[in-house]
Amino acid sequence: MKIAVIGCGYVFDLYMTTMPHHLSLELVGIFDTDPARAEAVARIYGLHVYPDRETLLADPRVECVVNLTPIGAHFEVSRAALTAGKHVYSEKPLTKTLAEAEALADLAAETGLRLSCAPSNALSATVRTLGAIVAGGHLGAVRLVYAEFDDNPVYLLEPETWRSRSGAPWPYLHEYEMGCTWEHAGYHLSWMCALFGPVSRLTAHASRILPDKTDLPLDPPDTPDFSVAVLTFESGVIGRLTCSIAAPSDHRMRIIGNRGMAEADTYRNYDAPVRLWPFDAQSLKAQRARAVRRHPWVAALVGSGGRRVPLSPPAHPPKPAPGPGLSPKRWLSRLRSNQLGAQDKSAGLAELAAALAEDRPHFPPTDFTLHVTELTHAIQAAGPGGASHEMTTRFAPLPDQMAPPSRPDLARYARPAAVPRLVGRLVGRRAGH
Repeated sequence: MKIAVIGCGYVFDLYMTTMPHHLSLELVGIFDTDPARAEAVARIYGLHVYPDRETLLADPRVECVVNLTPIGAHFEVSRAALTAGKHVYSEKPLTKTLAEAEALADLAAETGLRLSCAPSNALSATVRTLGAIVAGGHLGAVRLVYAEFDDNPVYLLEPETWRSRSGAPWPYLHEYEMGCTWEHAGYHLSWMCALFGPVSRLTAHASRILPDKTDLPLDPPDTPDFSVAVLTFESGVIGRLTCSIAAPSDHRMRIIGNRGMAEADTYRNYDAPVRLWPFDAQSLKAQRARAVRRHPWVAALVGSGGRRVPLSPPAHPPKPAPGPGLSPKRWLSRLRSNQLGAQDKSAGLAELAAALAEDRPHFPPTDFTLHVTELTHAIQAAGPGGASHEMTTRFAPLPDQMAPPSRPDLARYARPAAVPRLVGRLVGRRAGH
């Protein structure tokens, strides 16, 4: 699929880190409203720069426009691309309002074009492994889903000095003005909805708890930098999502059933290890012991830390470029992508390219994106007084390629291992009731 990118800011380099590993993608050119920024990117990556947006949209080679502009420009840029006859892949959130998102969805339907949106982490090996564990019944009946997105007290980490590989500054003031919920909630909402279906209602709180995170003026000045939401899924599962830039980094994903728990440390690494913790009396009692809580390796020994399970394959595994071996330059590129690009932002683009080539629905489908957009906006809008929201959108069952792979080999991980069971018995006795 031949693509062109509009917007070459900080996130652009994150896409470029892994895009070369998806051979179905061909980047034919870029455009940015800042000519100096576009030229800097072009020099580093050897890319063609369009003189203006109109020239890019008129290029018959371009099949899909990748919209990496600031959130406030998402609607107008995506609408222009669809009007020009191009498929669209947008960074999240799709738009600033649900009405704008629905207008884009209607336009895509009218023109017969595809409208897709980040994030793509639901396609990762980690999330597909969580799905296989749930689908295989290894947790029993799922009761709770916990998702954390505490992203460090960034204001203490000198964010004004952060630069991408091509020198783009991290837009920290824009991030503060948009808020961590708009910027981050989609990551966890996508995997939660992919595994457990639509949300029927939510109750949320969102507030600004860091009035001193910058001395510079913000517009608006009171955008929430903390939010928490309780989600009621149509399937009966209850979820809780927390977003903040106040607490130390915590990106955990946890699925709790009546017979066990599956856990991953982060959405960001698409190959993050998944641990399956089968519940039994000994491991649950041992978890209450103070030493077990403080030392993860002891928790694993007694069976209350879970067992690491083999990952399912991602939906679109990156393919190595053809050619004999790895030159030093390609080796360094691979090392950089392994270290910095574990979050494969290009996976969603590869999925869209595959769906077009195979003439099938893509993930995430438009109704899924609208649902995640409404959820994000409802949490952000809850305010410091809190609010409940009945969802007005929902999505149909997901395409077949999102079904978790059959993993009968996971059954043995759903049973406590012999050594942890023995040690857990001893520690559990001391933990008491």
